[in-house]
Amino acid sequence: MAELGSTIHMILRNKPEHLWSTTPTASVYEAIEMMADKQVGALPVMEHGQLRGILSERDYARKIILKGRSSKDTPVAEIMTADPITITPQHTVAECMRIVTDKRIRHLPVMESGRLIGMVSIGDLVNWVISEQQQTIRHLEAYISGMAS
Repeated sequence: MAELGSTIHMILRNKPEHLWSTTPTASVYEAIEMMADKQVGALPVMEHGQLRGILSERDYARKIILKGRSSKDTPVAEIMTADPITITPQHTVAECMRIVTDKRIRHLPVMESGRLIGMVSIGDLVNWVISEQQQTIRHLEAYISGMAS
């Protein structure tokens, strides 16, 4: 299963280079508005070029909506997940699948030399595996039909 041995670096090559983020002092409303506009499910929370946390739709649902708080009056810092689990471009897809499954999280910030260089979602991981499996099937079918002729 080569697709699970592929590295996160390979996934990042297929993603847009721009990485949207928010700050700890931004309102939760502003952050959720950006997430909706950019069609992302989580934002890294950055301060002075450093990753301080991650804000996800799940954080919003559980810490704002269910608790009856105001997203316009609440700063991101109050509900973000501080010190999120991070990965490197050298992590494999299999390792990352294990992390998101074991930790029950959906987004992994990708760090290199202390810098945030990307975000990988569970969707990115699943799509990679599906794409690689389809490619393997095509290769096997070509091999088998080549043997039959």
